[in-house]
Amino acid sequence: MKLNFSPQDQKRWDVFCNDIVARNERFTGLLANYLNQTPRLISARMVKNLAAECGVLKEDAFRVLLAAGIGLDTCANAEDKELEKRYLLPALHRLTPKDWLGDPYLTTVKFPAASAGNWEFGTEHYAPYEPFVCGLPKTTEDGREIPQLGYFTSAFSFPAVFEGGVEWMAVKPNEIATMKPAIEEAQGKTVAFGLGLGYFAFHASEKETVTEVTVVERDKTVIDLFTAHLLPQFPHREKIKLVQSDAFAFAKKQLPKLSADFAFVDLWHDQSDGLPLYLQMRQLETLAPKTKFSYWIEPLLLFSLRGMVLDRILDDGPGELASFAEARALLTDSYLRSLAPKIQRIE
Repeated sequence: MKLNFSPQDQKRWDVFCNDIVARNERFTGLLANYLNQTPRLISARMVKNLAAECGVLKEDAFRVLLAAGIGLDTCANAEDKELEKRYLLPALHRLTPKDWLGDPYLTTVKFPAASAGNWEFGTEHYAPYEPFVCGLPKTTEDGREIPQLGYFTSAFSFPAVFEGGVEWMAVKPNEIATMKPAIEEAQGKTVAFGLGLGYFAFHASEKETVTEVTVVERDKTVIDLFTAHLLPQFPHREKIKLVQSDAFAFAKKQLPKLSADFAFVDLWHDQSDGLPLYLQMRQLETLAPKTKFSYWIEPLLLFSLRGMVLDRILDDGPGELASFAEARALLTDSYLRSLAPKIQRIE
């Protein structure tokens, strides 16, 4: 899109791109590299020793170690110090295990050592001072996109289901936090696309305002494992109906007939594989106009889409943008949500 800004708006746009956007991308990149490559680099002993040597709180010692661990030189580099202050500090949160272990699903459902085919129930854990994504990113008024990170000061275990040894879904703090909005919205006839460990189905079925929960799952082995070992423990299992089907085929042919009130879509592992599936399902919403749709980690998927739109704005393509405000409006979640169903393919 061609930019036709006034000198003042052009200056504001340059600052936004060269300052805010560049910092967003740099911090996100540094953090992703740390979480993917060396999430357990910092040990409890390292935190304890640094806190004792410097006479500071352990949480402050951890922040210093994490800043260095992700690649920030906060002593010699003013830009890195700014990233620590404006990104890392508001991103990092010390969590208390009891706040998460008290979740009704975890206190009700017990996980056996069970497997079938390529699928297996198991347990994962976070090491002390291992940071992890917990919750959706927060966007500030000036455009900073701040990931939300949690950590525990002691080991924290959680149930998970594995496919071929790879974790597919787990009941850990991030899943609990990011599914909460959809659980609160669920009502009447509810449809869940994707079974996992049945966390959403459990909580939705617990609500008096939810009359039934239809769970659409493609993999029969997952359904069989869940039906044999987990579903019998659900207090309101009579509300839950399991359907083996491809999600998109079901959305096209069956969902319009259900007159569902609410649909929750959770078909992706994380942000890295979610955008194409999200866009595909968004195009099918019109087939069930009375159904309200909710998408797991939608803000993160829109974050990926925002980057594509920004690249398009920066390209010298067709069309014109007359002001900084007009350009910024194209990067808002509300605009991106309206754009998503219109996208036929990702280039």
